[in-house]
Amino acid sequence: MQAEQEAQFQEFVRARWSHLVRTAYLLTGDAHHAEDLTQTALAKAYRSWRRVARADNPEAYVRRMLVSCNSDRFRKRRVPEALTAAPPEQAGRDAGYAGVDERGALLRALARLPPKQRAVVVMRYWEDLSEAEVADVLGCSVGTVKSQASKGLAKLRAFPGLSRMTSSGQGGSR
Repeated sequence: MQAEQEAQFQEFVRARWSHLVRTAYLLTGDAHHAEDLTQTALAKAYRSWRRVARADNPEAYVRRMLVSCNSDRFRKRRVPEALTAAPPEQAGRDAGYAGVDERGALLRALARLPPKQRAVVVMRYWEDLSEAEVADVLGCSVGTVKSQASKGLAKLRAFPGLSRMTSSGQGGSR
């Protein structure tokens, strides 16, 4: 990689690291897995940075890599996630984690969704992407996004402790 592209990649990582880790955290439900997932996606992005940088939206390209790496995690190991009674420790580096950690009930509910439904719900309602953008990131049809979002939201609404949030209008906001 040329020095100019190296600098461009480093700037991208500095500017988007926290946002990508936060998205990965919502996908995985674990701060350590989130950082590992983000590093894996960025390592793949680094190897093909010329192609990524030429994309209309490099962040969307890397986000798609993030979701793919998360899906690979389930395909390769088939290890169920271990849910814990307590939320993960505070990250400390990013004040954004504090807001995410305050939503313990929502995180526990997200952790119970199947990976594809969780990805759709996170991208659609947390990342505020359109159905078409989510379909592009996940490599599926808009209809699949709609059905997965509907199923995911129905499961979230049925989760104990979330009925108060969804009935007061707080369920889908950041």
